[in-house]
Amino acid sequence: MGDPPIFPSINLPTQLLPNPPILPKPILEIPRAEAPAYIPMIAPPDELRPPVGVPREGEEEVEEEKTQTKQENPLPEVRRINIPWTDVEIPVPKEEIVATAATTAAVSVVATLTATSLFNYLVKIFKPVFMQAVKRIQKKFGKDGEPTEGTDKQN
Repeated sequence: MGDPPIFPSINLPTQLLPNPPILPKPILEIPRAEAPAYIPMIAPPDELRPPVGVPREGEEEVEEEKTQTKQENPLPEVRRINIPWTDVEIPVPKEEIVATAATTAAVSVVATLTATSLFNYLVKIFKPVFMQAVKRIQKKFGKDGEPTEGTDKQN
């Protein structure tokens, strides 16, 4: 077969690009932050007191303190029930207080449900009455608020 095919070519003139503008180097400062610091509280050991019910080292008055805290019940209407097999006491109010709270809650629920059903019933009754009154007013005055031609209108 012969010679390979020759494709036409285009000769373009060389391009002269201008020099890029000289820009200043950016100055980036290193970010700085103030770190929070914790200043510990220094208390001399003489001023430290153990929590209530915990004896200081060398003292064995735990039983006496427990009996004193049991006797110093500030609210006489609150009893304390000891949970078996633990040393946990739970305050429980008297029966009269619990009965009063339960009665108040039940009465408020019944009153709310009754008022809601009464309101819904009244809406069902009065809605047609109000709709009829609105239609009569619209018929009398028209939709634009002007009285219609059939009414007593003075010119």
